[in-house]
Amino acid sequence: MFQVINRVRGPFERFRDGLKTLGVLEQIQNHPESFSPVMCYNPRPLTADQVDGLFHIRWSEEGSNQKREERTVVAFWRDYLQDVEEEDGSKKLGDIRAFATGSDAVPPIGFSPQPSLEFLHPSGGAAKFPVANTCISCLRLPIYSTYDCFKTNMDFAIRNTQGFGMP
Repeated sequence: MFQVINRVRGPFERFRDGLKTLGVLEQIQNHPESFSPVMCYNPRPLTADQVDGLFHIRWSEEGSNQKREERTVVAFWRDYLQDVEEEDGSKKLGDIRAFATGSDAVPPIGFSPQPSLEFLHPSGGAAKFPVANTCISCLRLPIYSTYDCFKTNMDFAIRNTQGFGMP
């Protein structure tokens, strides 16, 4: 009884009093369906569009050869997300999000900084696999010439990175 009810009574009453201050509690009681998405966690299956929308793309200069290569890789990235959604569903999309950000869920206030996509050009040393920096939520994708190569290396990187020693 103490652990479940009495221990949390004080903080709960302060929370309730805070909601009463501006009349929010009354509005919640009158319109619970409107406040449910804000006050209650409701997990939804992850989609390819949601994963793609998380990332800000850091393009090279307009008109450069690098930008042309990057457009191809972004097309591969979006095709890959669609294929993953169709073949493996939201679990693997969650693995991709975790690979890039280190987080298994989007924080309620979003990521800070916003996750980004960058590119590893051959001029900076050839890279075969994508690289993730989870401290700044940055996914760096190598330049690939074919979708099959992109898909194979993305799958390998995600499958073989468990993150911080977690199984």
